[in-house]
Amino acid sequence: MLQIPLWKRVLIWGICALGVLYATPNFFYAQVEQHNDAVAAIDAAGGTATPDQAAARALWPDWLPSEIVNLGLDLRGGAHLLAEVQVEDVYASRIDGMWPLVRDALRDVRDQVGNVRRQPSVPGVLRVAISNPEGMPQALAAVQALAQPVITLTGVGQNDITVTAEGDEIVVQLSEAERVATDSRTIQQSLEIIRRRVDEVGTREPTIQRQGTDRILIQVPGIGSAAELKALIGTTAKLTFNPVVRVTADAGAAPGPRNLLLPAMDEPGTYYVVEETPVVTGEELVDAQPAFDQNNRPAVNFRFNPTGARKFGDYTANNIGKPFAIVLDEEVISAPVIQSHIPGGSGIITGTFSVEESTSLAVLLRAGALPAEMTFLEERTIGPELGQDSIDAGARAAVIGMIAVVCFMVACYGWFGVMANIALAVNIALLFAILSVIGATLTLPGIAGIVLTMGMAVDANVLIYERIREELRQGRPPGRAIEIGFEKALSAITDSNVTAILTALIMFAVGSGPVRGFAVTLGIGIITSMFTAVYVTRLVIHTWMAWRKPKTIVV
Repeated sequence: MLQIPLWKRVLIWGICALGVLYATPNFFYAQVEQHNDAVAAIDAAGGTATPDQAAARALWPDWLPSEIVNLGLDLRGGAHLLAEVQVEDVYASRIDGMWPLVRDALRDVRDQVGNVRRQPSVPGVLRVAISNPEGMPQALAAVQALAQPVITLTGVGQNDITVTAEGDEIVVQLSEAERVATDSRTIQQSLEIIRRRVDEVGTREPTIQRQGTDRILIQVPGIGSAAELKALIGTTAKLTFNPVVRVTADAGAAPGPRNLLLPAMDEPGTYYVVEETPVVTGEELVDAQPAFDQNNRPAVNFRFNPTGARKFGDYTANNIGKPFAIVLDEEVISAPVIQSHIPGGSGIITGTFSVEESTSLAVLLRAGALPAEMTFLEERTIGPELGQDSIDAGARAAVIGMIAVVCFMVACYGWFGVMANIALAVNIALLFAILSVIGATLTLPGIAGIVLTMGMAVDANVLIYERIREELRQGRPPGRAIEIGFEKALSAITDSNVTAILTALIMFAVGSGPVRGFAVTLGIGIITSMFTAVYVTRLVIHTWMAWRKPKTIVV
């Protein structure tokens, strides 16, 4: 006779109830989404809610689960960008930043090398002339001492720079191993900065991933247009602190070698000649927050890391009474005079900001500067109407598939087919519950995976019912026939589903984008279908048998 312990029955019904509970928010998608947005906004404001936010929060009870399945770009609409990172830009800035170190290193051996002067060169190459060519071996040794080992598996035993002599000039450039390592770091840093910038504006489940050696794919559902996305991630927010050489009103003034002519952001007609090599850069910022200055005007507080704080403190201590420029994206936003030594690495950026502008600037500075320029090779805007069409088409396919499966099961197995359909409904609820809890993104291929899961879910029931039929033909009593049918079909069900799960894992590992979405829903659907076919269907049949106590059954 079919027997299921009480604890197992309670556990199975409990899992089914939880599945239905956590899947329910997806049937009220718009209300739950507004509720979640309002909760996030209220939490960000420290618990203070506007009337609109309070009304949105009331659309869904706080005590109920509020996790929902995120909709992908093809369902929700949004923006798609394919960007190419100009990794060569980093070589030039890296080598340019080495000039102060090289100058200081040669200063220690000045009696052997003579005077030191930087020479014009192509980007990514540093040329330094010495007045005493006989001291070239000492000069090369001093500069070579600045080299650091390359920290990569492929660069073991190699240094980050190559130092050679050409006549009376020392030539410094990045080694090939360091260029490869720099390329990888640049792409990873760009990925992280883009992800942080996109996350700052609260978009849902963006896809930001590397493609090839120097390209990044960016897909953000729910954003208005590709142009809006480009404006968000394309702003460099490059902050530097540069020594001021002089101030001029001549827009065509020659800045001189190794200097820059930059306009003042808040003073039309005013230009600053600043040294090209900054004292500190925005990459050494660890925090930036909107604030107000002593005159109650919007400003931005900033704080450097220990390295930046030391450099900033040393510079201010040695240049009291001199101006220095705070440069943002090649515009001087402020040029205060250093009144005293500024230890600790903290300060404030003032200007004619609005509250919104100071908040936006703080966001960009916190997210960091992109390490290199990006060229957008492909951009697409997918409207929500197209996404809704996809949702409607997917829903129609799912409904048609479900109706076909339900009718087939009832036609072939009668009342037992109805019980299999009950397990199928639980299976779909469990699938959506898991997708919601793990924060998965549902795409159109994902919907295809759900439709396929429905067919595979009843496939296990077919195996079980056919085994029960064989036992009944051999004269087994109903309870014993059902028990043996489940036991003997289990191995075949396990084998088929394990191979399907392996296929889903391979697709997830080697695929990307839509293929991964299909693999996720398929893999989760296989697991839930095994649970419902083997345990839920068996429990439903057990409950019906205990209630009706039939002498014979027809499967």
